[in-house]
Amino acid sequence: MQDGLFPVSDSVGPSASGPGAGGGKGWLMPEPPEKLAATNPVARVVVESPLPHLDRPFDYLVPDALDGDAVAGARVRVRFAGRELHGYIVERREDSDSGTRLSVLDKVVSPVPVLTPEVLELCRLVAARYAGTVSDVLRLAIPGRVASCEKDWTPRGDVPDDESSLPDVQAPEEAWTRLGKGAAFLQHVRAGGDPHAVVTVPEGYGPHAWPELFAEAAVATLHSGRNALLVVPDRRDLDRLAAALAHHMPRGLVARLSAEDGPSVRYREYLRVLGGYARVVIGTRAASYAPLRDLGLVAIWDDGDDVHAEPRAPYPHARELLMIRSSQGRGAACILAGHSRSTEAERLVENGWAQSVEADRPLLRAVTPRVVNTADSFHQERDPLATAARLPHAAWQAAKDALAHGPVLIQVARGGYAPTLLCAECSNPLRCSKCEGPLHVPATGAAPECRWCGTVHRTVTCRVCGSQRYTVAGNGVLRTAEQLGRAFPGARVVSSSAGRVKDEVSGAGTLVVATLGAEPVAPEGYAAALLLDGDQMLRRENLRAAEETVRRWFNAASLVRPARDGGVVMVTAEHELAVGALVRWDPASFAARELAERRELHLPPAVRVAALTGPKDAVEHLQQALAPLQEGEHEVRIVGPVPFDDGDYRTLCFIPFAVASEAARLLRAAKAAASAKRTHAAAQVRFDGLDLL
Repeated sequence: MQDGLFPVSDSVGPSASGPGAGGGKGWLMPEPPEKLAATNPVARVVVESPLPHLDRPFDYLVPDALDGDAVAGARVRVRFAGRELHGYIVERREDSDSGTRLSVLDKVVSPVPVLTPEVLELCRLVAARYAGTVSDVLRLAIPGRVASCEKDWTPRGDVPDDESSLPDVQAPEEAWTRLGKGAAFLQHVRAGGDPHAVVTVPEGYGPHAWPELFAEAAVATLHSGRNALLVVPDRRDLDRLAAALAHHMPRGLVARLSAEDGPSVRYREYLRVLGGYARVVIGTRAASYAPLRDLGLVAIWDDGDDVHAEPRAPYPHARELLMIRSSQGRGAACILAGHSRSTEAERLVENGWAQSVEADRPLLRAVTPRVVNTADSFHQERDPLATAARLPHAAWQAAKDALAHGPVLIQVARGGYAPTLLCAECSNPLRCSKCEGPLHVPATGAAPECRWCGTVHRTVTCRVCGSQRYTVAGNGVLRTAEQLGRAFPGARVVSSSAGRVKDEVSGAGTLVVATLGAEPVAPEGYAAALLLDGDQMLRRENLRAAEETVRRWFNAASLVRPARDGGVVMVTAEHELAVGALVRWDPASFAARELAERRELHLPPAVRVAALTGPKDAVEHLQQALAPLQEGEHEVRIVGPVPFDDGDYRTLCFIPFAVASEAARLLRAAKAAASAKRTHAAAQVRFDGLDLL
C-alpha cells in the first residue's frame, strides 16, 4: 500500500466528486488566487492509483494558462496529498459539488484526448465485471505516451470516405457462403444489423481459411457505414489477417495494435485510430480497447486460447471485453470463431445470445482429412504394443507415405530437449541444489540445467538415494526432432517451438516437429499430421485439460489436406470422447457435453468463479461481504480459505450468473472499505481465471 494516497482535508488537495460531498457554493478558490479558465474552470480527473478507495474521479481547478490544452481525455499531472500523480481528464465542468477547497491542475502532459468517452465507459464496465479499479483497466487500455508520435497528429474529423477508397461492394464472400447460416449472417451485418455468431471454421489454410472469413466480414461492415475490430491471439495470426485484408482494402484503412510491434509503432497506430484515419483495427488482446468510433463488428479468433486472458489486474478476457463492446451504443455484430468451440462459446449458443454458424456434413467430408486413432481396437489387434509406443507403427507408416507428397506435421506437447530428469536408481525427480527448481537437458550433449535459475550442474546427486546417474523422462520438441531425423533418413527436419517459431513451411520431404500452438502453416496443406502425447495432455490436473487438448488437435488437423487429396491425421490417445470428436470432426458436440457436465457440477463456465487470495484475515473479510448471497435460490458456494502459497490463503467462490454482478459489486466495495480504513491487508480478487481449477 502506498503512503500518502488518501482523501485530504478541506485545506489541501483535490476533492472527491459526487453529490452530497459538501454544501454552500460547491467549491472554493485556491489560495493564493490564480486566474482560472473563463469557461468550465473545473476538471474532473481520474488519477492513476492502485488503491481501491480512490477509484473515483476528483475535481481540480483549471488555470487559464492550461485552458486550451486541458480537454476531456487529455493526460495530466496533479498533486494529490502532497504527491504528484498522473491521470486523465474525463470532464470539464462549470462548478464542483464537493464543497471543499480545490487544487489547481499541475500540468497537462499531453493535450491529445487519448481517453474517449466510449473507452472510459468500457473501462468502467470492465472494472465492475471483474471487481477491479478503473485505474487498472486504463493502464491496459491506453498505450504509453511517445511524444514524438504526437507532433503532427490532428483528428480527421467527420470527413466522409472517398467512395473510391472503399472495398468493392461486390467483393466475393465465398468463405461465408460455404458455411450454414453464413451468408445470412453476413447479409445482416451488411444491412447494419448486430447479430452474434459462434463460427466453427473447418479449414486452417487456403482461400477459405479464417483470415479470409474475417476479411470478408470487415468488408461487409465497412459497406454498412460502420467500422470493425478484429482480435487474434498472437503475431503470426496478426500477420495472416493483415495479408488477407490487404487483398480487400487499402492498407491505410487498417490499423494494427500489438505490443510486439514496439511502443512507438503501437502508439502511432493508436493515434491513427483515435484520429479517425483507420476503419478496421486488428490486434492482440489490448486492441479490444481501441478507440474506434461507429463500431459495427467485433470479432475474436480462437477465443479458447489462454493468451486472450490478461495476466494483469483486473485480469479481463478479450472475449468478454468484445461482448461488452458489442452491447455499447447502437450495438455491434459479434463473432467468436475457431476451429473448435470453447465451452464459454457453447454456453452463449445454448442461452440464445449467439447463433451457431458451421459447415454442414457434406462440406466437412469434402474439406477435412481422414482421422485415425492408433489406440482404437482395430489398431490394437494389429499392433498390441501401439498404446505403449510414442510413435506407433501405423503413424510411422502414414508419415513415411505422406512425405513423398508434401510436408508432414508432428505435434508434441513439450518444448526443449529433455524436459524432466529422474534418478536412474529410484526414479525420484532431480532438483536444483540452489533453488530446488526442476532440472532439464536443454540440448543433445548438454549438461543438466535448472529451469528456474539456469544453474548448470556438471554432476547431479539424488537427494534420496545418493546416486549420480540420471535418466530422461519425456521428450521435448528438439529430442523428438533428433529421433525422427534418424527414423526418416533423407527427410528435412524442421522444429518450431517457443523462441524459434516458423511461420510457413513447404515442400515434399519436410518433417515439421512443432509444440502446441507453434505449428507453421503449409500454403498447400500438410500431407499428414501426427498428434503425439495426447494422453499426457489429457492427464493434466486442470478442469480444461480435455477441452484444451481437443482445441489443440483441431488447430493442427485443420492444416492438413482433405481426405480426397490423401490428407490423414493420426492421433495417439485413449480418451474416447475427445478422440471421437476429432474423428467425427464435431467440436460442437464435445463442447456441449463438457458444458453439461460442468453445469451439473456447478463449475465454470456454468457459473463464474472468483478467487480471493491473500492473508487469512483479509480473505475472510472479503468472504463476509458475500454473506447476503449465501442463501436463497442463487446461492454462492464458497470453498476455503485454505493455505495457498508463501503464507497466503485462498478461497474459491462459485457464483451463479444471476447474482454475479451483485457479487462483484460487494467484493469491490469490501476492497475499497478495507483500503480506506486500513483494517486489513490487501487481498487479490480474480474472476474467471483459466488456471484456477
